[in-house]
Formats: sequence, structure tokens, C-alpha cells
Amino acid sequence: MLIDAHCHPFDLAEYLENAEEERRRLGINCASSATTIEEFEYCERLSVQAKADNAPPLVPCFAVHPQMPSVMGNGTQMFFQDSLSVLDTLAAQKRLCAVGETGFDLYNAAFKETEKIQDELFAAHLETALRYDLPLVIHSRRAMHKIFANSAEIKKCRAVIFHSWSGTIGEGEALLTRGINAFFSFGAVIILNHKEAMRCCAAFPPDRLLTETDAPFQPPRGKEFSRYADISAILGAMEALRAQSGMEKIIETNFRAAFY
Repeated sequence: MLIDAHCHPFDLAEYLENAEEERRRLGINCASSATTIEEFEYCERLSVQAKADNAPPLVPCFAVHPQMPSVMGNGTQMFFQDSLSVLDTLAAQKRLCAVGETGFDLYNAAFKETEKIQDELFAAHLETALRYDLPLVIHSRRAMHKIFANSAEIKKCRAVIFHSWSGTIGEGEALLTRGINAFFSFGAVIILNHKEAMRCCAAFPPDRLLTETDAPFQPPRGKEFSRYADISAILGAMEALRAQSGMEKIIETNFRAAFY
């Protein structure tokens, strides 16, 4: 079974009306990211219906994205409190399969201005993941120092999925050496000539790899948006980089180890 370890079905539906039909037709098992209760409930409905139809599963996840403090601007404290309450409720009701995507984004000056809020949000998400024994999906851009600063607590998570891995080979190996049950997910970057991502994809142990589209947000070159159908090209690029066939089955096994 093909695996899309990180996508945004709610947002993708705005670009591609028949996205769920495409996912089912291609037999793709995916983990869906949501940042509001509306998005989560949409993904949850898809998940429930897929199970009823014996279709490829969809794993619902929820978190406050680390870019949101910057994007939303002032007056967001109540929103974040409400969102964290929703996160706890979903986890307590066993409706949540993973906490994420959470983490840190220090890519530009605007995001850096919200670093303190990102710290507070990450701490809250990590606490929920540990309390309810849920996997943690991490978004990290130019913030690996923050990941290592929290590594002692992150290590306690049952699994940690690094969405769209942007670190180095050495950083990935160091996370594993520290005992973190880390999985490294790769998307369109490995077909867009991102050298370090390609090196990491080729070098990491096969039982630590995942594939993703981040649909609709990481389009291949020349496309307006990414979609589920792109996962085949990403998997093919992974196999080419590693000179290793049979990765589809390995990725499926890794996905189950990470999320189930």
C-alpha cells in the first residue's frame, strides 16, 4: 500500500474536488493534518467513511501549527487556549491518532518574533502526546537546536515523525543515537534537487523512512499544488536515491510502526 505520511485533506479539497476519490483509487493510506476543529472533523468523517467502506485508511491528527502565531497576529491567546483544549478533548476521547504537526518555524524574521509562543505551544503539545501515549508529528525549519534542547522529553514519545525532514544526516543520526524513536518523512524536495534532503534520504536506515506529499502545499516543479497522485513519483525518487527496490512495503511497515 502506498503511504502519504503527511497531507492536508481539508485544504486539498479546495484545489481538487475529487481528492478523496483519487486517494481511494490509488490505494493510499495517509496521515491527515488539521489545525482547527472544522478541519479535524472533516478529516475524521473521511476516516470513518473509509473504514465503513473498507477503503484505504486515513489517520486523523491535530495541532496548532507553529506558523500560526505569526500568521494570526494579535489577539490569538484565546484561540490557542481553545485549540489546546480541543487537542486534549480529542486525545481523551481517543479520536486522535497523533499530535501534530507541532514544532518550531524560525525560517524568517516574522516567525522568529513568535519563538516564545512557539516554545509554549510545543511544550503543551508534547505534554499531551506523552500523557495520552500518542505519536508526535514535528515541523521544524531552521530550528533543529530547539529539537535537541527538548530531546530528553521528546525521547519519551512512543514515536516521533519528522514531517518534511529538513535536517542533516548528522542531525538525524544524533536523534537516533539519543534514543528517539524517529521517523524521517520526505516529500517533493527529493525530486526538486534539494541536495541535503536527497543525501539524508539515501543514507538513513530503511526502517526510519516515510513518504509524504504535504498536499496541497509542496507542489512538484511546474504544478500549482501537490496531490495524492504525486506520492508515486516521490517513492520512485526514494528508490532511485537508495538504489533499493521494494520500498513501498518497507514504508508501509514504517507507517504502521509510527502511527499504530
